[in-house]
Amino acid sequence: MRSKELIEIATAMVRGEKGILAMDESNATCNERFAELSLPQTEEFRRIYRELLISTPGLERFINAAILSDETIRQKNEEGIPFAEILINSGIIPGIKVDLGTTELAGFPGEKITEGLDGLQERLSEYFNLGARFAKWRAVITIDQNRPSMACLEANAHTLARYAALCQQANLVPIVEPEVLMDGTHSINRCSEVTERMLRMLFDQLYKQQVDLRGIILKPNMILSGKDNSEEADATTVADFTIDCLLRSVPAAVPGIAFLSGGQSGIQASQNLNAMHFNLKKPLPWELTFSFGRALQYPAIEIWNGKKGNAEAAQQALLHRCLCNNAANRGTYNEEMERVNY
Repeated sequence: MRSKELIEIATAMVRGEKGILAMDESNATCNERFAELSLPQTEEFRRIYRELLISTPGLERFINAAILSDETIRQKNEEGIPFAEILINSGIIPGIKVDLGTTELAGFPGEKITEGLDGLQERLSEYFNLGARFAKWRAVITIDQNRPSMACLEANAHTLARYAALCQQANLVPIVEPEVLMDGTHSINRCSEVTERMLRMLFDQLYKQQVDLRGIILKPNMILSGKDNSEEADATTVADFTIDCLLRSVPAAVPGIAFLSGGQSGIQASQNLNAMHFNLKKPLPWELTFSFGRALQYPAIEIWNGKKGNAEAAQQALLHRCLCNNAANRGTYNEEMERVNY
C-alpha cells in the first residue's frame, strides 16, 4: 500500500471548488433512461452518450474526477482512444464502480446488502491497469417505521470497510458511499439519526480494517426529509442538519466529503450544497463538494436525445450544471444562474 500516493490522489479528487462526475450507472439503469427517450438500448448508443460527456470542452474546469462503469472504462472514442486516457489527458482522474449491486439481506425483508467482494482483488488490479486510480462502492439504507435494523447497518458497514481495505491494498482510493435513501415519509430528524448511526458504524469498521482515512473519500447523502413527507425541509435547514451530523460522525483525517444527489433535482441539489457553504460559520476539517450523477447529466441527456446535431447544446447543459455546483461550493450560487438557453 502506497499511503503517500493514495493521500495525494484523494486530496486531488476534492481540491478547489471542483467536484466528481458520477457516470457509473449500470447498463440497466442507462437503458431505462434511454427507454424514457425512446433511444436504442445498445452498447454503441451508451458509448456515444458517454463519449459526449467525457469529451465536453472545459469539463476539467469544474470536475476533478469521473466515476466510470465496467463497460465505460473499456470503451474508446471514435478515434480509438480509451475513455480513461481521454480523462487523464484532460486532467480528470478516472475511477471505477466496483460493487455488483444490491440483494435482499437474508432474514431482514426489505433491507439490502451490496454484493461484489468475491474476486474483487483481481478486478481491482485489472482496473488499475486500465487507468483507474480510485473506486466506488455503494450501500443502500432504507428508512421506514421499523428499518433500518442494526444488522443491516452493521453488515453494510463491514462490507464497505472490507472493500476499502482491498482498494488501498490495490493502490486505489476508495470512495465509500453509505446512502440513506430519501424514499419515504420520514422526518429530517429521523434521517439525521439513521445517517449518524450508519457513519459511526462505518468509521468504526474502517478503523478495525486498518483503512487509512487520509486516503479515502466519503460519499454520503445529505440530511433530507423523506420525499413523501409533506414538510420538506428548506435548504438552510438541510445545510445545518447535514453539517452538524457530519461534524459528529466523520473524523478530521478524511480529506473530503462528496455528496450524492440521491434523487434530488439538479437545482435542489445545488441549492442545498450552496447553503452549506453560504452559511458556513467556521472552517470544516474536510473539503465539502459534490459527486452527482443524474443531477449533473440532466437536462443534457434530454437535449442530446440521441441526435449528433444536439451534442454541443447537450455539452453546454452539462457544463452549466457543473458551473452551478462549482458556484455552490463557493456559496455564490443563485436562481439567476438557472436562466439560460442552450
